[in-house]
Amino acid sequence: MPSAAALCPDIPCIAPDLQAAFKTSSRVERESRGERAMEICEGLIDIASALFNVGGKELRRTGRTSLCVSRVRQIAMYVGHVALGLSMNEIGRGFSRDRTTVLYACHLVEDMRDDDEFDRIVSIMEKVAVAAFRERGAV
Repeated sequence: MPSAAALCPDIPCIAPDLQAAFKTSSRVERESRGERAMEICEGLIDIASALFNVGGKELRRTGRTSLCVSRVRQIAMYVGHVALGLSMNEIGRGFSRDRTTVLYACHLVEDMRDDDEFDRIVSIMEKVAVAAFRERGAV
């Protein structure tokens, strides 16, 4: 395919400059979206910590943790994906986990929602998170 300069030699070609600007713009958008997702995940951890009386440090810890801490983290990851619309990759980065761990958490929490009491607890977390992030324009 001939270049624009070859087709129209009288018109100066600005395409390389535009391409560079678009690349920079899309990189900045990705970075700002990634930063926004990290902030949302930090907020989700803080909300889960307050609602379930589990230390934020415990929820942020990498590696294996006790079942109660893991379950709270799984609920927070689920809410981030389902209620706030974050991708599993974004949640994984925000919680220092792999996206497959987020996938597992979402499936597990969804299956556990068949229990009415558990569903009520997750619904409360969803409502609090949506209300908190709506104010910040994240939802």
